[in-house]
Amino acid sequence: MPGNTARRRPRSRLALLLAALVSLLATTLLSAPGAVAREPVEQEPVAKAAAAPTAALTEVTGFGSNPSNLQMYLYVPDSVTANPAVVVAAHYCTGSGPAMYSGTEYASLADQYGFIVVYPSVTRASKCFDVSSPQALTRGGGSDPVGIKSMVDWVTRTYSADTDRIFATGISSGAMMTNVLLGDYPDVFAAGAAFAGVPFGCFATTDGSEWNSACSGGTVIRTPQEWGNLVRNAYPGYTGPRPRMQVWHGTEDDVLRYPNFGEEIKQWTNVLGVSQTPAATDSPQSGWTRTRYGATGDQAPVEAISLQGVGHNLYAWGMAARVLTFFGLDSSGPGPQPQPGACKVTATTSAWSTGLTGSVTITNTGTSRVEGWRLGFTLPSGQSITNGWGAAYAPASGAVTATNATYNGTLAPNASVSIGYQASHTGNSSAPAAFTLNGTACGS
Repeated sequence: MPGNTARRRPRSRLALLLAALVSLLATTLLSAPGAVAREPVEQEPVAKAAAAPTAALTEVTGFGSNPSNLQMYLYVPDSVTANPAVVVAAHYCTGSGPAMYSGTEYASLADQYGFIVVYPSVTRASKCFDVSSPQALTRGGGSDPVGIKSMVDWVTRTYSADTDRIFATGISSGAMMTNVLLGDYPDVFAAGAAFAGVPFGCFATTDGSEWNSACSGGTVIRTPQEWGNLVRNAYPGYTGPRPRMQVWHGTEDDVLRYPNFGEEIKQWTNVLGVSQTPAATDSPQSGWTRTRYGATGDQAPVEAISLQGVGHNLYAWGMAARVLTFFGLDSSGPGPQPQPGACKVTATTSAWSTGLTGSVTITNTGTSRVEGWRLGFTLPSGQSITNGWGAAYAPASGAVTATNATYNGTLAPNASVSIGYQASHTGNSSAPAAFTLNGTACGS
């Protein structure tokens, strides 16, 4: 018996040793950073790994800041171009991104022209976009516009989209959101098309309500300057180019009454610094009246289409193709017309003890006729305008805007107009040093 026990001990120690080696080997293999563990790290920077399937409506999650919990739906055609354009298509109240996808032809047009379509989708009970809250009406303020901006940023990163060709369109609530997006993010969107909407800021409320009955009823009437100021105040200090706008409305709209159409025209002609007098009027289809402001071509700064006898549900198949023409995405006709404003300004002053006279000459150095102009400049500290001619001046000191008179609002290429003002001063009687014409910096 002792002999048998002695012979078994070496085998037991060997078994224990082998078991320990197997355990150690298994632990090492499980913890080692092998090829399988490294593979996702190597693939992560590749943008195509995050790209959506083509030729199918796809929901994208985790696209960025999204304070109001919007859903993002995306359509990428098989024929998507390099550095594609992007169209944001916003739905109506009670609608959704998928409903906008199936109820409009933007996806089929994307198949034809190679752009990408983003369909934001509201998750709150009303299924209406927030176009009322102070947060929504301020750049970066929060709510739906921030989420939609995040969607655009995601597409731009993932597909190297052309940041000069980002557009927005929408129907009803989506049309109102189109106005809001162009106001909040003029540096993002190149143009918009709003079907049965209202001006930026018209639906504003401060009590948390989503609905503004005065606006929907068409009783909110403001001057062009007041409407324009609402847009400009959404992004204070912005002096860059502003997006072009196309608006559509039916004369018998009983949800967002027809006066809103005229108020939109007031707002966007003022924002873009063009005359409220149409540069062209025609009827592209029976019962339609189309007016263009600031230029006569397909990509005028502002285009407005009034549909006689048509109610709120005015969107019809074929209209999206006209939107693409306005956006310049249909590969036909000339590109967007240059925005009026290329300019040269000379300014001099003649002073006495506490007052001065300023003389300003504006020359249109662009290739397009200017239909309505707004000259921006800052008066030196201590100066205050007491009287002026050739333009309306406001405010009297600080950052001043001179708006054309009724008789001198048109400036042909190479044409000039002279205006002037009297001002008081407290010692500094020099002329302003820098000017902008319709948002474009002028030479001297």
